[in-house]
Amino acid sequence: MALDSAKKQEIVAKYRRTENDTGSCEVQIALLSERISQLTEHLKTFTKDHASRLGLLKLVGQRRRLMKYFKRTDKDAYLKLVTDLGIRDNI
Repeated sequence: MALDSAKKQEIVAKYRRTENDTGSCEVQIALLSERISQLTEHLKTFTKDHASRLGLLKLVGQRRRLMKYFKRTDKDAYLKLVTDLGIRDNI
């Protein structure tokens, strides 16, 4: 279920702040969002895959905590990222 390296590099290149940035909040939230969407599509097909469902819930919680921190530290960039990714702002 992990992202392939080409897709991961594409996401990192789109959301990074500087040339060598791979760990900023924007990048992490974008990568988690991509994995969440892949797992959601997987679970639409395989409805009884409870192990993947648990992993999905953990990823959603991790993304939620990151988004909460990011909103607290840089509200303007947070709002831009949320609209760009199409995520609801319910934090």
